[in-house]
Amino acid sequence: MTPDATVRWRRAAPTLLLGVGATCVAAVLAHVDPNAPGNPLPPCPLRALTGFYCPGCGSTRALYGLLHGDVAGALAMNPLLVAVMPVLLLMALRAGDLLPTWAPCERVLAVARRPRVWLWLLLGYGVLRNLPWMPFAWLAPG
Repeated sequence: MTPDATVRWRRAAPTLLLGVGATCVAAVLAHVDPNAPGNPLPPCPLRALTGFYCPGCGSTRALYGLLHGDVAGALAMNPLLVAVMPVLLLMALRAGDLLPTWAPCERVLAVARRPRVWLWLLLGYGVLRNLPWMPFAWLAPG
């Protein structure tokens, strides 16, 4: 292997491992319905302890819905996850050097690479989805 190929492989390896993990999650969700009573998947610990929805509540059911082609159901469970999945995919592909440079992507990624953006987005979403009034109640899972 040439030095360039070795460097490229080392940059791509974490992204490829992430892809393997995502494939494993998809395989589980292809056979286990998180909406069914008595399913083996664990409930959200924050929801179980406090009764509040965390920003990730409903993510498993949203991924299940997306995997089975139910976009509306996925949006009902966790609209933020559905909205940011394309950005997360772009970030993973770009981090692994598996995506060519493209100006529109680079502008989105420049914002998405800032941890402060994610911090405020997740904190704000976590607070808003626990408010009982419309339209915020639509952010709660289910």
